[in-house]
Amino acid sequence: MIEIKGLTKKYGSFYALKGLDLTIEDGTVFGFVGANGAGKSTTFSILATLLQPTAGEAWINGISISQNPQEVRRQIGYMPDFFGVYDQLKTEEYLDFYGASYGLDAKQREALIPKLLELVNLSHKRQDYVDLLSRGMKQRLCLARALIHDPNILILDEPASGLDPRARVEMREILKELKAMGKTILISSHILPELAEMCDSIGVIDSGELIAHGSVQSIQEKLQSEKVIHVKLAGPLADAVTFFENDPRVTQVDSITERQTVQFLYKGTDEEQLALLREAMASGLRILAFSEEETDLEDVFMEITKGAGA
Repeated sequence: MIEIKGLTKKYGSFYALKGLDLTIEDGTVFGFVGANGAGKSTTFSILATLLQPTAGEAWINGISISQNPQEVRRQIGYMPDFFGVYDQLKTEEYLDFYGASYGLDAKQREALIPKLLELVNLSHKRQDYVDLLSRGMKQRLCLARALIHDPNILILDEPASGLDPRARVEMREILKELKAMGKTILISSHILPELAEMCDSIGVIDSGELIAHGSVQSIQEKLQSEKVIHVKLAGPLADAVTFFENDPRVTQVDSITERQTVQFLYKGTDEEQLALLREAMASGLRILAFSEEETDLEDVFMEITKGAGA
């Protein structure tokens, strides 16, 4: 649905993007992760035909962004990080204006706008003036604006930026609904846990370069050479410490008495980890729980970007 080849944007000697290559399949949700200034908004602005690349090309649903930008705009719904709203319009009027701008006739707009307001949980605000809405409501209204012409592809630049926790949850639930409707969604954020919950795959961009790409799990596994294992036991910990220290794939075995737990680093595969658990139980250790510590996604991001662009 989205294909990017060698996309480059240069300002003087500064590269905002350096030969970006990326393919996003139809109906998937792709998360673009990076710090401020990494190149996320530049990429989105180019895909939305608002910025000309210095080199490279991109296609939206097979349509070239450089050769047919008007048709590309019909295919996408774009929601920038910073947006403007017309304060003197009511919520319903605001969407009606944009629907008319996209060529929808009055009957189409009359049928569509209530459905969009319901989708973004703003039906009760349809007669309220836009300038009286909270930031979270304005964000949802702008998402409805991006959907007014029923695009196949949504390009959402930091849609949860500046929102309080409740508004973030509301936005996330709406995006899940859009995913269920079959929309292809390209979404950027610097908050990894939020993207992990709703994205099929993510790409990490740093200094204009895509430095990691794949599912959240695959990226975690690639970076995490040693897993942290916690074993909760019934009975003395000394025997467990001795047992795990004798495994060649185990390092840094520690006992945590107050938690009745042994903790260690493990370099084996998932199958080897399962075999270790079987052996430990067969040896007579009374194991109550055997678990792998989840990687903190913020740590993953720091590890990926460490030294990148230097």
